[in-house]
Amino acid sequence: MELKKIEYDLTVCKVKSEEDIDLTKKFYFISKTDEEISLVCITDDTPDNTLEREDGWKAFRIQGTLDFSLIGILSKISTILAENKIGIFAVSTFNTDYILVKKENFDRALALLEAEGYFVV
Repeated sequence: MELKKIEYDLTVCKVKSEEDIDLTKKFYFISKTDEEISLVCITDDTPDNTLEREDGWKAFRIQGTLDFSLIGILSKISTILAENKIGIFAVSTFNTDYILVKKENFDRALALLEAEGYFVV
């Protein structure tokens, strides 16, 4: 399975309103529930008025389009990283999954996954 590095430094944050998010930016994830609005974005694009934020994330994605019937892909990756004391923050799109890890663990995470047979580009 191929993993692609995302070159941006990322921030995970909470915003008060959708109006706080600049939808013209090139890379972001938005989650809205009855309790919060969360945003993952390029660190330089983080809104000024976040309620809470955590900087220092890097990401990679599983390349290609994943069929919804596939089982265990994210579980295998998260297990490898968890066994090596690397926490993740995962987000998904219709096509694939994105895995965020803290910047200081990024290179080690990818090396561990390569050792387990993943191909990193």
